[in-house]
Amino acid sequence: MAHGNSGPRNLRWRRFTPLHEGVRVPDPSIWAGSYGPGVPLHLEYGDETLVDQLENTIGRFGDRPALEFLGRSTSYTEFGDQVARAAEGLRGLGVRAGDHVALLMPTCPQHLVAFHAVLRLGATAVEHNPLYTTGELKKPFADHQAKVALVWDKAVKTIAPILRDPQMALQTVVTLDMTQDLPLAKRLALRLPVAKARATREEMTAAAPGFPKFADLVKAAPLDPAHPRPGADDVALLLYTSGTSGTPKGVPLLHRNVVANCAQGVAWVPELKYGQERWLSSLPMFHAYGLTVGLLCGIRAGAELVLLPKPDTALMVDALKRREPTFVPGVPPIYRRILEEAKRRGVSMQSMRFSISGAMALPAELVQEWQSATGGSLVEGYGLTETAPLVIGNPMNQPRPGSIGVPVPDTLVRIVDPENPGQEVPLGERGELVVKGPQVFGGYRDRPEETAEVLDADGWFRTGDIVTMAEDGYISVVDRIKEVVIVGGFNVYPSEVEEVLRSHPSVQEAAVVGVPDEDGHDEVVAAVVAAEAQSIDQDALGAFLREELTRYKVPRRFVPVEKLPVNPMGKVLRREVADLVKKS
Repeated sequence: MAHGNSGPRNLRWRRFTPLHEGVRVPDPSIWAGSYGPGVPLHLEYGDETLVDQLENTIGRFGDRPALEFLGRSTSYTEFGDQVARAAEGLRGLGVRAGDHVALLMPTCPQHLVAFHAVLRLGATAVEHNPLYTTGELKKPFADHQAKVALVWDKAVKTIAPILRDPQMALQTVVTLDMTQDLPLAKRLALRLPVAKARATREEMTAAAPGFPKFADLVKAAPLDPAHPRPGADDVALLLYTSGTSGTPKGVPLLHRNVVANCAQGVAWVPELKYGQERWLSSLPMFHAYGLTVGLLCGIRAGAELVLLPKPDTALMVDALKRREPTFVPGVPPIYRRILEEAKRRGVSMQSMRFSISGAMALPAELVQEWQSATGGSLVEGYGLTETAPLVIGNPMNQPRPGSIGVPVPDTLVRIVDPENPGQEVPLGERGELVVKGPQVFGGYRDRPEETAEVLDADGWFRTGDIVTMAEDGYISVVDRIKEVVIVGGFNVYPSEVEEVLRSHPSVQEAAVVGVPDEDGHDEVVAAVVAAEAQSIDQDALGAFLREELTRYKVPRRFVPVEKLPVNPMGKVLRREVADLVKKS
């Protein structure tokens, strides 16, 4: 194996570089020796913002395709012009530097334009899942108090109660019609009085009379280039994560954090050809992985972003046939579905040179099948919302099955005793992963106590994952301290589901856990104690939860139990719950 930053391979974990009194960190050369050819150990970041990143790419590749959406192409110069016009339109609505602007949209060109327009004004983009229910959105909206929301027209009914709520700051909802991003021929076809066209139209758009349209914002004159710009230490992005508490916590990411992660992600693949790659971007923008790796890294590389509103199998293989993407960020189920559908349709996969998987474990047999079909690489990486997200990845030229890889440039890691995070564990032993780097956030929004639980004064972030490290720096996840369940790459927080379950009159108590299915992927299962004189109706509970929660959060099974296993303090023992439901 060749090494871009070769160092002594026999360095031991106990070789440390002093950082500050009481804490020592490993010499990064322990993992730099496992880097791929040409990957640097350190990068220069400066004070670049995401606004600068886009403008730099426009300056280099203005005539190149930037966005492709179901057959319609937009150049980088056109993209930049739309951003400037949308920024002026938002300024006319009163958006100012430091404001929060909520975005609830699928992945599409207008979403990318809106995101960068918000940033150009020095405001913060607050990304939300457009499929969330009103109940799921109330707490984050009460926290960030956005006055303006840019909303997919199909989600207007969901956001309307928040707009009418006097306790909320929301004053203006601008609607987005995703069909406006389609080629003219497809827009006309959607108007045909046939069942298929009607079904597609109803899936993509809905009437939203009385609300201003995003398409009209983009008709504004471009923003004055002299308008003040954001700085690297301004908050670019606010995402929400619930952790084990079930209460949404805002994760502010500075321009500096996200730009650093884009630079790290692109540097991780030195074989990229700037201005020539094509990114298959099917992951949602409300997820840090989908936003940073799935889109913003591509912009930094001057790539064409082949955008899909959702990771639909047919749409992905259509895009493969139409644009031959070269870089494919995803999660294991996406790769499996592409393999099966491309084989069924006889579509070549040879264009896909680089693929990086995250959010859940990547099976070794899937890697072999993918690499055999594409001739390219499929590697597993690791990240968290609080780290923008990428912190660890497998080198493209030397992935190790079962491992999440080694720390990316300028990222330090320690493996510590979870009960005593100031104490490192010996090499090869299990411990909690703590990380530090330019991509790590500075703390939860208005949550100093919860910030102090995971982030120390020197910037070390506790991930909540139990890992081991090999002598050459490769890290493997062996357990999770956090009780989050990962379904299809998305986090499901048990306490959130349990809170809704307990509100049903037939339920006295509930505990939600993740249980591996036949493919080894987690599915959500609930152990339920029935209320007095009540019984558990699987269908009724499922229907009730689907009214309150996004579908992927709803348990696949409800297992009736007489009582939940608890410790002497009354805390539910989730491992025992998992054993209980597995036997049912």
